[in-house]
Amino acid sequence: MNAAYIVGSFDAAELAFLLFFGFFVALVFYLNRESRREGYPLEDEETGRVHPGSLFDAGKKTFNLPNGRGTYTPEDVARDDVKVAGVQAFKAAGAPWVPTGDPMKDGMGPAAYANRAKYPDVTFDGRPRIVPIGDSHELIVSPNDPQLIGYPVVAADGVTAGKVSDIWVDQAEHIIRYLEVETTSGKKVLAPMMVAVVHGNSLLAAILPITSDEPKYVEIDAITAAQFEDVPALETAGVITRFEEDRIQAYFGGGYMYATPERAEAWI
Repeated sequence: MNAAYIVGSFDAAELAFLLFFGFFVALVFYLNRESRREGYPLEDEETGRVHPGSLFDAGKKTFNLPNGRGTYTPEDVARDDVKVAGVQAFKAAGAPWVPTGDPMKDGMGPAAYANRAKYPDVTFDGRPRIVPIGDSHELIVSPNDPQLIGYPVVAADGVTAGKVSDIWVDQAEHIIRYLEVETTSGKKVLAPMMVAVVHGNSLLAAILPITSDEPKYVEIDAITAAQFEDVPALETAGVITRFEEDRIQAYFGGGYMYATPERAEAWI
C-alpha cells in the first residue's frame, strides 16, 4: 500500500525522468534547426557547395518588417560579393590583411561596414528618427549648453577642417547623433557626435568669468582635416539612410587606425 507504483514497476519518478529526457532531446533538435534558419546554410569552405537539408535543418525564416515594408527572408537576399582591397601579410589562414589602397574608403578593419537597407531609421510612429534639429519634433539645445552651430572644427592634425553648420538629433532617444560640418571647401558632411569633444564649456569657465575667453571649438581627432573631404556624403539632403549611417560611422572609426601612418603601427 505504501508503493508509488502506477502500473506494475513503473513509478512516478521514472515517468518524470522519461518526460524530461524526451523534452531535452527535442529541445536540442529544435535549437539546432533554428540556428540554421537565419541565413546560415551549411556549406563547404573550399567548393562553396551548400549541403542539402536534413533532420537538423529547418525551413526558411521570414520576418515581417515594420511600417508596411513587407517581409524579409535572409536566404533570399543575394550574398555580398566582397573583394578585399588588401593582401595577407604571409601565407597562413589567420594572417592579417595589409591594405593595398585607402583602407578608410575600402572598408578595411575598423572601417568595415555592412550594406544596410537604403532607407532611414524611423521612430515608432514612422517618422525619420535622425534629422536636423530644425526638422525635429520640438527638440532644442538647452540655453545653458553650447549651441555648437558656428563652432570651428579642429581635426586630428590640429588643422581647422571647417565649422559646425547644423546639429542632427535622434528623435527617439533625444540626443545629438551627428554634427554637420561645412568644410573649408564648402562641402557639408556628417561627423558622429561620439567622436567629437566640445571645448570652451568647462565647469571652471562657468564658475569663474575670468576664464570666459577660453577658446570655443569642436575637436574631432578621428581623422585629419584633408580627410573630411572624403567623408561619405548623403544622397538626399536632410535624410540619412541606414546604409549611409554605417558608412559614416565606419569611416570615422577607421580613422583611429588609418588616419595617419603612425596609428597603424604597433605601440610596443
